[in-house]
Amino acid sequence: PSFCAQAQTPDYAGFGGAVFLPYLNAPPPGQPITRRPRLGVSFGGETRAALLDTGSTSVVVSARLIPNVSALPQLGAGELVYSGSGRIARGTWVMSPVTLSGAGGAKITTRPLPVLAVSDLGCLPKARFCRPRRHPRDVAVIGIGFAREHDHQSFGTPDHNPFLAVPGMGEPGRLGAVRRGYVVRRDGVLVGLDAANAAGFSFVKLEKDPLYPDWAAVPACISIAGRLPPACGTLLMDTGAGKMYLRLPTLQREGVSAAGKSPVLAAGTSVDVTVSGAPGISYAFSVGAPANPLVPDGAILAGDAANPKPFVNTSFHMLNGFDYLYDADGGFAGFRARQGR
Repeated sequence: PSFCAQAQTPDYAGFGGAVFLPYLNAPPPGQPITRRPRLGVSFGGETRAALLDTGSTSVVVSARLIPNVSALPQLGAGELVYSGSGRIARGTWVMSPVTLSGAGGAKITTRPLPVLAVSDLGCLPKARFCRPRRHPRDVAVIGIGFAREHDHQSFGTPDHNPFLAVPGMGEPGRLGAVRRGYVVRRDGVLVGLDAANAAGFSFVKLEKDPLYPDWAAVPACISIAGRLPPACGTLLMDTGAGKMYLRLPTLQREGVSAAGKSPVLAAGTSVDVTVSGAPGISYAFSVGAPANPLVPDGAILAGDAANPKPFVNTSFHMLNGFDYLYDADGGFAGFRARQGR
């Protein structure tokens, strides 16, 4: 992606039909988000709480939680890798509508889309948080991210995104009455975009992915301990992660690790993150600082320091400072500073 993208503003006049889904575990009004957000997921039977994950793409659910799963149209074997945890979900792709619900009864039901019915959990080598299991009963993830195909998720194309498959939405190249996209807040998620709900955002125009029918990741620059020049690469606002993950060149990572824990930034180390092309969107914190809701649960140095492509996974804690918008029809990401952050 280009790191000098020009600021643009999309036009959402004439679009409607957006639905707000409050998280099942939303914080009290005015309080920071401290847990990964959850919505309900159902396939016509019991509703289960599921992780809402902007760091992956696809609805991924234990096969045992899908009623009459063997009777659904089968698309073949598949797997999805979650690089943060190192977990590999394996199973069968099936076609099914999905009902997604928030607190208070708000819900949407998608058009039929591919769903990974999980029969096996495996682990990557050196996985951080993973235990292999057969026939798990507790897998439930609603993956709504974009630009994830290059991170062990080649199946994670937009046709697998439930928030882009809502009745009234169009398809790539054909607009519908409901604009394909969403706004993620710390208390819930708005499915569909309109002018009122997109007010106040700073936008960055995304480039097209060169290999997949998707948009490229958000461009961003990262500086550790005030070091210049910053490392410029990409950003992932990941509601599925509590920790921040950083892939940085040697200049930015030398001498900042915790003693005896080389992959982890030491407490007190400053981290500055700037979204390229979105005017005024930046934030900074010190690792481990108390009473700052933007501080992640930890900051892990990942990847090869020799020649990395700079990258930051912000964790869900970024939602305590910014609302986050994705526009699949126009190819925009947006950030809106929260009042009083």
